[in-house]
Amino acid sequence: MSTAPTTNVTGGCLCGAVMYEVNGPLRRVVYCHCEQCRKTSGHFVAATACKSKHLTVSVDDGLRWYRSSSFAQRGFCRLCGASVFWRPDHEKHISIMAGTIDSPTGLNAYGHIFVAFASDYYSIDDGLPQHDESSQEGRTHFEE
Repeated sequence: MSTAPTTNVTGGCLCGAVMYEVNGPLRRVVYCHCEQCRKTSGHFVAATACKSKHLTVSVDDGLRWYRSSSFAQRGFCRLCGASVFWRPDHEKHISIMAGTIDSPTGLNAYGHIFVAFASDYYSIDDGLPQHDESSQEGRTHFEE
């Protein structure tokens, strides 16, 4: 598992109707270029992740869940529209959109996944590892 030593971070959506705290390690940031991530965020997604048991949602007034696939849901704010979470049905971990974490995050990037689905208006040239689909290294391996 590739995690940062980051613990005790807070974050939330633009309007404050979704706020959370993480008390545990976060995965390094993965940039996802899949069509779903691009459609829900307006660009590719930068996401970290933690064990579900380490996440506490302190304000959920705006939190809504959208079933985006047969195996996961996306959490967003119904008031400001911010993408905040991606949660697989097994719920062992939850992905958190890195931009929603309050600075300083203490995070760094691992690499890019689903680059075969990247749009044509940008290039990926930061030197980080690239994978056409998901990668074993880029996946979250939080064992309960």
